[in-house]
Amino acid sequence: MAWIDILRAGGRRAAVAQGLFAVAWLGFGAFQGIEALNGAPARERLAPTLNREALLAGRTAGAINHVMAHELPVDGWLRMAGGAVRYALGSGGPQVSVGCDDWLYLTEELRPWDGADAAMARRVAGIARLREALAERGILLLVTTSPDKARVHPEHLCGAPLSHQARGRHMAFLAAAEAQGLPVVDSLPVLRAARVRGDTYLRTDSHWNRAGATAVAEAIARAASPGAFRHEEGFRRIEPPAAEHAGDLLRLMSLDTAPDWLRPLADTYSATSVQAPEAEGGLLDEAPVPEVVLLGSSYSLNGDFHGALQLALGTRVANFGQAGGGVSGGAMRYFASPAWRENPPRLVIWEVLERALGQPIGAEEAAFLERPLR
Repeated sequence: MAWIDILRAGGRRAAVAQGLFAVAWLGFGAFQGIEALNGAPARERLAPTLNREALLAGRTAGAINHVMAHELPVDGWLRMAGGAVRYALGSGGPQVSVGCDDWLYLTEELRPWDGADAAMARRVAGIARLREALAERGILLLVTTSPDKARVHPEHLCGAPLSHQARGRHMAFLAAAEAQGLPVVDSLPVLRAARVRGDTYLRTDSHWNRAGATAVAEAIARAASPGAFRHEEGFRRIEPPAAEHAGDLLRLMSLDTAPDWLRPLADTYSATSVQAPEAEGGLLDEAPVPEVVLLGSSYSLNGDFHGALQLALGTRVANFGQAGGGVSGGAMRYFASPAWRENPPRLVIWEVLERALGQPIGAEEAAFLERPLR
């Protein structure tokens, strides 16, 4: 009967091991929950719900559930592991298409959109109406495009699916703008010409790099009327040493903090900026109010496009670019601001995000495009 005793002893040891594992797992879970609830994002979310009314209404429980679902310390590691497995299988996930040579593309710019032609026509008509309203006030408008990365650097797509709609979107916009009489600085040939000297977009980011942004800024300066705004001397570029830059596409893949062997190599990039000249009379004097305004998307915030514009134009530029704002977000924010009401500009530069031209129009944007300028 010795073998029965052995089995019984083994069973007891297995039960003890299972119990210890369960205790350890519960302890780990408790630690994760406590750490999540102690974090700054959790405190900010929970603060408005720490009262009797919110507790009885279930808002406190909802806030805690959200924290547990999104703020656990281990979440980042789990997402990174999932991203690494997807990338090893040749996928960048739902938002990123993987090209070759460590190039990544935003799926949003490659796919088709329902009702794209009507949405683009509506946006172009709205910009044209705004241009007429500005002209009545003596304000000039210049429009430029920020083309899709896949349009400027298609050689690295290497089989990533590019829809027929996406292929024709840029030319469709130029044709619609011409029909409405919109003055457009076509940045596509400018960026393609600049490619002779090197890449104009970042490999792991959806935006242009400094070379691309500078080329477009210089083209805008050539198209702008020299007498349209006040000129100043003394703008200069500040260029810190180049450093690793994990682009937004790596973040969308949850691989921005992953080691290099698990992901495409990050870009090497210098986050430059442009310093404006000091106001006459010293540091305490107020700088002149900018006579040029930049409206746009996240492209206006990347590649130091804003700084390159100031250098190329030789004047201060107020930047109302808005990340995630699509075609009209920056313009909506500017024309509702005190800056527009109190200090109207002499020149407006509108950087139009190509990939957003055919996307659905929300109620707020529709109202902005159709209402008179105030």
